[in-house]
Amino acid sequence: MPNPYIKKILKARVYDAAIETPLDHAPVLSKRIGNKVLLKREDLQPVYSFKVRGAYNKMAQLSEEERKVGVITASAGNHAQGLALSAKKMGVRAIIVMPIITPSIKVDNVIALGGEVILHGDSFDSAKQHAEQLSNDHGYTYCPPFDDPDVIAGQGTIAMEILKQHSGHIDAIFVPVGGGGLIAGIAVYIKYLSPETKIIGVESSESACLKAALEAGERVTLSQVGIFADGVAVAQIGKHTFAVAKEHVDTVITVNTDEICAALKDIFDDTRSICEPSGALAVAGLKKYVQQQQCKNKTIIAINSGANMNFSRLRHIAERTDLGEKREALLAAQISEKPGSFRKFCAALGNRNITEFNYRYSHSEIANIFVGVTTDPRGDEKAGLVSQLIASGIPVEDLSDNEIAKLHIRYMVGGHNQKPNTNELVFRFEFPEKPGALLSFLNTLGGRWNISMFHYRNHGSDFGRVLVALQADEEEKPEIIKFLDEIAYQYWEETDNRAFKLFLG
Repeated sequence: MPNPYIKKILKARVYDAAIETPLDHAPVLSKRIGNKVLLKREDLQPVYSFKVRGAYNKMAQLSEEERKVGVITASAGNHAQGLALSAKKMGVRAIIVMPIITPSIKVDNVIALGGEVILHGDSFDSAKQHAEQLSNDHGYTYCPPFDDPDVIAGQGTIAMEILKQHSGHIDAIFVPVGGGGLIAGIAVYIKYLSPETKIIGVESSESACLKAALEAGERVTLSQVGIFADGVAVAQIGKHTFAVAKEHVDTVITVNTDEICAALKDIFDDTRSICEPSGALAVAGLKKYVQQQQCKNKTIIAINSGANMNFSRLRHIAERTDLGEKREALLAAQISEKPGSFRKFCAALGNRNITEFNYRYSHSEIANIFVGVTTDPRGDEKAGLVSQLIASGIPVEDLSDNEIAKLHIRYMVGGHNQKPNTNELVFRFEFPEKPGALLSFLNTLGGRWNISMFHYRNHGSDFGRVLVALQADEEEKPEIIKFLDEIAYQYWEETDNRAFKLFLG
């Protein structure tokens, strides 16, 4: 007996608002990784995201009375635009609750489409709670962004198009995962008609709620969610979507920020289009899976799910792309503080291109150098370089995976603590970026502890990143941790981070 979702997908109404998107060959990426890669171009939808499919189908299934009172939803941005467009076409009032961290391009587009925007909370889940409360208080019809059978069916029309557009065998389809509506719709349809095709979910390592649920055997709520890939920044997989995913998804793979940035460049190289971070998740996961499994000559598809990104974020993404592709290594090296040492160090590097070099005198005998070096991603050139430097008598540490080295230290080298007996506790923060956010952060931190180091750099995004050292003794740490938990900013302690100790401690 067919799964009831199959009939819902076949009857889904999406094409009054959505288009059938192309399934494009990615020749550059295909040649590089030795497999036939196809990209399902949902970034070409009218609202630059697949979300319009589920949003329109959900609204199409509502009664006249449910539409008349107006619809409301919570969204990190893409479902909001899909619902706003759908409501505009149907002449229905749409209220959208969006997290404060939502990129401005998404907020502006919802307003341009006639949606009424309410910014609330620092995450999707807090926005969702507020939207549900408003729905209860005012009688608006709530349209879920992912955890709804009609929304799932709307997203499943992507799978119908894929099988129509590619008649040959498909080895695997890689699908980005946030709340799970997209992967549920695709998986249930593909597995019914092509059960041998693997369905592989791809999540940001900062918001891997489906992976956590599959490992636990039940839905779990993540204690912390990163917001670089804001379109999938969801703490808990949906109830309906998890029920489908646990039956039809073969595996889930996670990717980090650098791998996502590298995938954005891969998509650009083949299509000359710029996806948002969550839109490039599938390509990042595809590349990682191929490398891990050593796949060759397979036909594999990635869903390019969206392209709603502020242009100013490209600076940060470009900086991280080479690290994600293993084309750059960040190293901390120690050389003697005497004439000729720098020349010896450069000679040990050979003919490799130096992407950056940071140094400042701080000790009469030892100099700590922060250096970026271009490396060849084929093979393990970085490990060979480290071994080569050590063999030349130059102590070196690889900081390529050290988050504060990539975000802060490379812009701060040269600021050692001149009072070595001063105790410091170091923390890295993320907080929603909005007018006055930095001042609010400092006011909240207040004068309770002296700030002995502070670094903030605008990364062209909608959340701020700060590195702070507080002058405090170890026994004060519980009080500080309690205080930081109360102010509810995301934070990580970095007191023992090697990059900090080498260059700033």
